[in-house]
Amino acid sequence: MNNFLLIDGYNVINAWPDLKEIGRKNLEDARDVLIHKLVDYKHYTGYSVMIVFDAHYVKGNYGKNIFVKGIEVVFTKENQTADSYIEKKVEELMKHRKNKVVVATSDWAEQQVVLGSGAIRISARELSIELNRVIQKIYKKTSEPKQIRSILQDRIDEKIVEKLERWRRNQ
Repeated sequence: MNNFLLIDGYNVINAWPDLKEIGRKNLEDARDVLIHKLVDYKHYTGYSVMIVFDAHYVKGNYGKNIFVKGIEVVFTKENQTADSYIEKKVEELMKHRKNKVVVATSDWAEQQVVLGSGAIRISARELSIELNRVIQKIYKKTSEPKQIRSILQDRIDEKIVEKLERWRRNQ
């Protein structure tokens, strides 16, 4: 089974207080922070992550897909909303019933559409909770003390170790 997480980028930015604050000053910085927050999530969970940003008001925009550290970032084309892009992508991915598709958005209407297509919906708040849970797991796993190497010398009497060492040298 292939797992996909599709994210309505600006919806999440406006729902997360830290990103919303950053976005008030510089929207590009808010996008970058969101992308980088999801890199560890992607690699830990194995999900294919796609973040979709509206660019439908940008005149002459043909849309753009880029990859940042394994995350697919989509800027929609002129007159195409993130919602319509996500809906189309969900339908495409759900044709193959072997796919699990999760859509992160707090837009109620969008949630209903993706549920009707067979995808799972989570709110921006639920995504934040899930992301924090994964980050805690990663931190716990990486901060655990490394297993101490167990060697014979550490488990037997010191006098025996000395005798064995002398025997080894004489051989």
